[in-house]
Amino acid sequence: MSRKVLIVDDEKNIVEIIAFNLKKEGYTVIKAADGEEGVRKTFEEKPDLILLDIMMPKMDGYEACKKIRERINTPIIMLTARAEEVDKVLGLELGADDYVTKPFGIRELMARVKANLRKIDALEKKEDTQDNALYFGNLAVHMERYEVSKDGQVLDLTFREFELFKFLATQKGQVFSREVLLEKVWGYEYFGDVRTVDVTIRRLREKVEDDPGKPTYILTKRGVGYYFNGEKMG
Repeated sequence: MSRKVLIVDDEKNIVEIIAFNLKKEGYTVIKAADGEEGVRKTFEEKPDLILLDIMMPKMDGYEACKKIRERINTPIIMLTARAEEVDKVLGLELGADDYVTKPFGIRELMARVKANLRKIDALEKKEDTQDNALYFGNLAVHMERYEVSKDGQVLDLTFREFELFKFLATQKGQVFSREVLLEKVWGYEYFGDVRTVDVTIRRLREKVEDDPGKPTYILTKRGVGYYFNGEKMG
């Protein structure tokens, strides 16, 4: 089945270049020229992945990302011509899984697309597979379902948040630097900065910890990196 990718960008030449390369890889392409249209087509077309520009008319990418995340966890890659760190961090804070700064190489972008579609591929392959879960206190990590539950309630994690949590939980007690986490979790040669890890860790703590300010599961080793602490139950 052909994966559907929604491109939301008001720069027609960029859209056509991206669309051409996506089609060449076998993807079905949907286009939107502004944030409002992008949000509408997201809910109508149900794409497997969204490429979302930031600077657009009617509704910018930040607001569009926020509205999309209120309802679904479809992977979102932000496309931005603004290289300032604060812009990248804001997109991640709003729930984007990834970002690419313009001008970008098409090979880099395609690598991001393929990496962020891994969740869907894995979910489809596990249809008849027995759930393999790890339990830590009141948390359960359901490997094949790509879910983390707390006190029996499934948490609203993005793909990248789940991937990071799963990696740390399965490497319990081991401390990983931000650079290593970028390599291991993001799954390809990452061109971003290590603040991406910090933002994702902060979002994870807000969702899984009882008190994000005093975490008990996802801990920091000052000057080194992050590690998972939890007494496995079963």
